[in-house]
Amino acid sequence: MDSPVKLGDNSSFKTPKNIRLRSSRSGSSSSGSGTPVTIPASPFMKKLGCGTGVNVYLMDRLGKLNLSPWAVKKVNSKCASKQVSIYQKRLNEEAQILKGLKHPNIVGFRAIATATDGSKCLAMEYGGEQSLNDMIEKRREEGLKAFPAANIEKVALHVARGLQYLHNEKKLLHGDMKSCNVVIKGDFETVKICDVGVSLFLDENMKVSDPKAEYIGTEPWNAKEVMEGGEISDRTDIFAYGLTLWEMMTLSMPHLESLDDEEEEEEEDGDESEEESFDEDAYYERLGTRPALDAETLGVSYRRMVELFYVCTEEDPKKRPSAAQIVQALESNAALNKTQPEVIVID
Repeated sequence: MDSPVKLGDNSSFKTPKNIRLRSSRSGSSSSGSGTPVTIPASPFMKKLGCGTGVNVYLMDRLGKLNLSPWAVKKVNSKCASKQVSIYQKRLNEEAQILKGLKHPNIVGFRAIATATDGSKCLAMEYGGEQSLNDMIEKRREEGLKAFPAANIEKVALHVARGLQYLHNEKKLLHGDMKSCNVVIKGDFETVKICDVGVSLFLDENMKVSDPKAEYIGTEPWNAKEVMEGGEISDRTDIFAYGLTLWEMMTLSMPHLESLDDEEEEEEEDGDESEEESFDEDAYYERLGTRPALDAETLGVSYRRMVELFYVCTEEDPKKRPSAAQIVQALESNAALNKTQPEVIVID
């Protein structure tokens, strides 16, 4: 299947208290009036998740005329002091980007506030109870297999719609597509992309042309052009998108599962300890490549998603479809023409 395919707060606890925050700029509160926004201290909010240098909390606003909840992203106070300024800068940049986005498949901006100590809090639309990654981990812990094909297809379409909006309308590369950055409400009732803090601007040719721009990404999801210092484009997001679908089919993290399997075999033979057996060279050699997928075991109902995964993870970016092409194909089953002679068709 490698050939072209067809698609058919502090370290010591302190008494929690509400912290009065001021809007970082006029109009950033939910009412749009510039009224200061009150964000509870972290202990008063349910922790939804965490990322590099940040934590995300659920801000319940039911006591305020049954207002909808917010997701609040705050810099982790346990970060090394030299890193805090970096994460605060990223949070502010994310807020500026998020303010300009409005799409049903992208978490919306609500407010940016600054605490008295200068730290940033970004309030966003509450996109769902858990990230797609949380759901993958839970499913694996319960001993289940791949998500139903219909769930994967819904995530595929809705995330592709969000990427199409970012790429074509806003000329933005998400820059860190993965299951951690997709939030789900209920039983896949809504699917939204989050975390645009490392987004990069695209030019008219869908390329990241700014020589100072740095692609951050996350290693296991990085495409070959990232690993080799090549040209970054909208198709770099598409590679990571393909791996996100792979996560749903395998309940694994790209490129790490095969190494884990090798370690288990070596441990059974009594050759090496787990720490010694990790082959770092093999791991880095796999980065930017298409991870293996047992399509036969998945079965025929997964054929469309398997083939979409394969075409999105082509090593040559030009062979990967655009987000718009993916949306068109998934919505209408129409032929999806690429720059190459072959045609991708969903039947």
